[in-house]
This record gives sequence, structure tokens and C-alpha cells, in this order.
Amino acid sequence: MRFGHISKFIVIPDSEEKHERAHKMKDHVITTSELTKKYGDLVAVDRITLTIEKGELFGLLGPNGAGKTTLLKLLSGQLEPDKGHSQVLGINPAEDPIAVKGSIGIVPEVESPPSFLTSMEYLQYIGLIRELKDIEKKAKQWIEYLDLQDAADVPGKDLSKGTRQRLMLGAAFIHEPKLLFLDEPFIGLDPYHQKKVKEYLSGYLKNGGTIFMCTHILEIAEKMCTRIAIINHGKIVALGTQSELTQEKESLDSAFLRLTDKNSIEKKKW
Repeated sequence: MRFGHISKFIVIPDSEEKHERAHKMKDHVITTSELTKKYGDLVAVDRITLTIEKGELFGLLGPNGAGKTTLLKLLSGQLEPDKGHSQVLGINPAEDPIAVKGSIGIVPEVESPPSFLTSMEYLQYIGLIRELKDIEKKAKQWIEYLDLQDAADVPGKDLSKGTRQRLMLGAAFIHEPKLLFLDEPFIGLDPYHQKKVKEYLSGYLKNGGTIFMCTHILEIAEKMCTRIAIINHGKIVALGTQSELTQEKESLDSAFLRLTDKNSIEKKKW
């Protein structure tokens, strides 16, 4: 394998209450309290407080510039907050980002595999840095599942957009993490591979995994997400199941437009 030089508060309660709270906390995969991030005068994430439980497929919806990707980056240890705090799998991402990154799988919205590694080499490299056993076997399994056989020996620079996206998904799934962060995971995928990825994610949830997903595709959120948060101008403006977010006979699309005030959407994306 040739990889060159890549590196990329607690109040103590009485006994019975204590046990109940401890049991609940075990299921809190993500918690945030007043989480805030600013870019100059712009508040990209504005005092967000959330709890996401084990086994959820939590969908984050919002217009461009609403703060979706910034929130994902805060939770995955890529950015430090200006105020507030969070816990991801029991770890504070701002204090130990490496530990968080080592425990999750992530598909960023805009990312590509290294241009000079083939698809097989890239999955082997990910297996190596994740310290997996049977790296070769796991890499081959994902090459086959995602129909990357014809691209196995093709360098990243020569892959199509859809093939690169399948490869990035394989790299996020290969170490079987307890938590996945997916930012627009279906972008570039044809209907056949969208179906295969949905099937994998369904099995992943049944086996105890948790997913935090940002998407613009409301149909996917409707069909897949157990709960949905809608973010606009850095604030969570709605949170709940689809039936809780929508009014009588209202579609999720209509609820989204109503809750985000489509006439005042900021164009700049963060």
C-alpha cells in the first residue's frame, strides 16, 4: 500500500432518580447547550440546545446559509464554539477533537478522496488510520457493496462525482462507527445507489447506530428521519417528528417554507 505523506453539570440526585438519569444519559449520543459560533458579525450557530438519542436518524434541514454545516463541524470537532458546549459520545469535541474524529464516521458535503490514491488504496488507508483488522477484506467488501470494482484501481482524480461520493461513503462506513455525520450524502448518487445506501443505513440503525444528517432533499427527510430540526439564521426554529412539524394536511415542503420564511433567506453559505 502506498500512502505517501497523507495526514489529514450534574446535580447528584437521590438513588432512584440517579439510576433513572444515568440510564437516560447512556442513550444521549449528542447533547448541546447554548452552542454558538460566529464569523465576524454573523452568528452562524445561535445558542443551539439539542439532545439526540441512540438509534435516531436525526435530520437537520435549512436553507443555504442557515448554519447546518457549521453545526455539523462543531459537533464533529472541526470547529471550536465561541460559547456553549456539546458532548458527542461522551466527549467534548472542543476539548478532544481527535477522540471525537476517531469515534465517528463522516461524509462532508464537499470532499474528495486524495487525487493520487486509487479507490482500493484509499479504503485501505482509511482502514490503516482506523487501526482495523482485516483491512484488505473490509476494503474489498465496500468496493463490492458500492459497485466500485471498475474504479478499484482508478486514482481519485479520474473518478466521476458519483463514484467519488460512493467512495467517501465507504470510507465513512468501513470502521462501523457508533455515530455517522452525513452532510448531503445522496448528492451525486443515481437512484440504484441511493437505494443501496438507504438499505445500509436502515440496517445500521437497527443495529444500534445513530445518524446526524444534513440534507436539502425533503423527500429523503420525510421517508428516513425519526426526528427533524429546521434551522434558519443559526437558530433551531422547529424540532420534532414530521407529524409534529406539519399542520393538518400540510406537506413537509410547505412546513419548511413556512418555518424558514422563504422571502428572507440569506444567500451566503457557511
